[in-house]
Amino acid sequence: MEIGVLAPLRKNRDSFAPLLQYGVKAAQALSWDMELIRDLEYAETVKQQIADAGIRLAGFWGGYSGRIVWNSFGGPNTCGLVPRDLRERRVTELKYGADFAKAIGAPALITHCGFIPENPMDPLYPETLNAIYDVAKHCHALGIGFWFESGQETPLTLLRTIEDLALPNLGVNLDTANLILYGRGNPVDALWVLGKYVRNLHIKDGVFPTNGHELGKEVPVGKGRVDFEQIIKMLYGLEFTGELTIEREISGEQQIKDILNAKTYLEQLLQKYAPAAE
Repeated sequence: MEIGVLAPLRKNRDSFAPLLQYGVKAAQALSWDMELIRDLEYAETVKQQIADAGIRLAGFWGGYSGRIVWNSFGGPNTCGLVPRDLRERRVTELKYGADFAKAIGAPALITHCGFIPENPMDPLYPETLNAIYDVAKHCHALGIGFWFESGQETPLTLLRTIEDLALPNLGVNLDTANLILYGRGNPVDALWVLGKYVRNLHIKDGVFPTNGHELGKEVPVGKGRVDFEQIIKMLYGLEFTGELTIEREISGEQQIKDILNAKTYLEQLLQKYAPAAE
């Protein structure tokens, strides 16, 4: 396992050199800018920035356009590939994201597919699967993975989705806080259900929602409800070799401080629970 951080892309700055302050060698690139990810000339610039920083790319997190409400009340009608009025456009945008991921050397495209219906008899379920299949098959043709960012759907629904799609390049980017923030469960239980499909993790912490309309609150790693000790122990048991990508959704000096603290915390846990050498 290797610790990394998220690297939001900005066209007029080096997005990877600043990561060296964290002492990491892995990162996920991230962009919601549709104009940016269609610029394959910019993709070459990003690829060079990655090489210059000596960073190994753990994935590309690709967004899409349109209104999104980040909670369980407005989210089902606005997030991902579930909403009918946004679906076709977002399939196209995610295919551009896959092309960009391939161009910068990422092993996979990662995204939120939305609140995939728990009821497989819901007409939205097969419709959503068809849209995901379209994007994931495009990724497969490019030789890259398609990884679900977890949390808006329950772990069992995500497992069923992966099984029903039956494509060889599917995986999960397990966000340790999202299940808690959306009130969907917790990441330890999710590992029991999805463990063999987990390719990357977002290391993030949070607390559960306190009402039925708003998202729970993100907090610094180690200050919320995520049981990181159990997660690290389970990852070793699963022989997980992917990246632990720290995500802190604030900005400024406090973000830097929280990321550095999270890195130290993870290093201690990795050392504490590492299997004894034979």
